Amino acid sequence: MSVTLKARLCLMMFLNYVIWGAWYVTITTYLQETLHFSGTEAGAVFGTAALASMISPFFVGVIADRFFAMQKVLAFLSLAGAVLLWLVTRVTSFTGVYAVMLGYCLCYFPTIALTNSLTLHQLTNAGNEFPFIRMFATLGWIAIGQTIGYLRVENSSAQFLVAAGASVAMAVYCLTLPDTPPTGKSQQVTLRSVLGLDALVMLKKPTYLVFVIASVLACIPLTFYFSFTNRYLNEIGVVNAAGKMTLGQVSEVGVMLIMPFIFRRITVRGVLILGLLCWSARYGLLAAGNPGAGVWMFYVAILLHGFCFDFFFMTGQLYTDQEAPAHLRGTAQGFLTFLTYGIGMFIGSMLSGGVLDFFTDASGQHRWTAFWLSSAGGSFVILLLVAIFFRTNARVETKGA
Repeated sequence: MSVTLKARLCLMMFLNYVIWGAWYVTITTYLQETLHFSGTEAGAVFGTAALASMISPFFVGVIADRFFAMQKVLAFLSLAGAVLLWLVTRVTSFTGVYAVMLGYCLCYFPTIALTNSLTLHQLTNAGNEFPFIRMFATLGWIAIGQTIGYLRVENSSAQFLVAAGASVAMAVYCLTLPDTPPTGKSQQVTLRSVLGLDALVMLKKPTYLVFVIASVLACIPLTFYFSFTNRYLNEIGVVNAAGKMTLGQVSEVGVMLIMPFIFRRITVRGVLILGLLCWSARYGLLAAGNPGAGVWMFYVAILLHGFCFDFFFMTGQLYTDQEAPAHLRGTAQGFLTFLTYGIGMFIGSMLSGGVLDFFTDASGQHRWTAFWLSSAGGSFVILLLVAIFFRTNARVETKGA
């Protein structure tokens, strides 16, 4: 791969995750502090991301696989998303915010699978090259997180305006990306293919079936962190919580750089188990920490994010790409998005909001220690299930540099 092409793909990843990072970890702070939504309402709005991930990726993946070039689909979705991000700043009711955010997420979340698929389509050595390119998505998240924290707009609708501006830039930039025509254009179009059901053929492989079940379960505790960590840190008095949380993405960068080394030495099963162990540890640290002498626990918990996140999502994206037939790679990435960002995070979003309300007393005070300990316990149970049932020696394939 040429240096120029690699740089173009890196910038695509950077921009796409700037859009996401501008609002994802701070939206519940805005919903609860400014719009005064309950924990259940805030969790439901946060869950629109997961709901959209269950609805749209199949359709969009099929469109990119069979009808239109990926870069054009990405441009259209980004422009539509910019309009909806502006609209969310104009509504304040739960029903209004929920409807607009659902519409927006239906546009945005297919772009995660499509940017992965477009990138992987250009690579000849995905195991070695993809982690470096994907790292720029994390750098985009870090940059926008620091910006949101510096501007102090965590509880303001301005975060959506920032994301809208980035989305317009992404729409324009996508039109300059390498042409990636539909690879399954000659395939017969059936109701099964339009609904994305072709990807279900991958579940005939027992190891992949267990893998996707493990990935769905792992996304449940992930959502607890994304939903309420920023709210928690702000409530207990941690200064510039959004900025501090970007340290998690800094750790992602480091983890991504060593992923090729990890893939060569650790099985997919081992990577998942290590990731869940990190989840359990980080929630325990969040429960035990405080803004004073125990602030170091917050830093360690945040820095564990790279292992928690990359060990599932990057591993899953590469493993799915190598398991999928060539003409179904876009659909397969959409299928994985449906299972993880969709089913897993939807369950997690509903549970996290309900659990927070459960650990809230009559005066409105949150019992955060109990909330995080319940998250730690849930993560450890999922770890045990993966260790017992996901028995495979499969590895993500890599080639020598």
